Amino acid sequence: MSGQRWLVEVDRDVCIGSGMCAGSAPAFFELVDGRSRPLHGEVDADDEVLGAAESCPVEAILVREVGTGRQLAPEE
Repeated sequence: MSGQRWLVEVDRDVCIGSGMCAGSAPAFFELVDGRSRPLHGEVDADDEVLGAAESCPVEAILVREVGTGRQLAPEE
């Protein structure tokens, strides 16, 4: 994963504010007004980001590769 960059998005209309992402990856997500949001829209590849996206109970977090747009999470 070294050198890869990822785009991170949260669909705030889908997010239920469980806090799973902010709890498991606080360097990448925060809760604002009861909903999650990424701290940065583009990040260095990090397993914590994928773990947070996969643990989201409503799959509100989308992680894609910069450049290719390939979806990494949630798994399709």
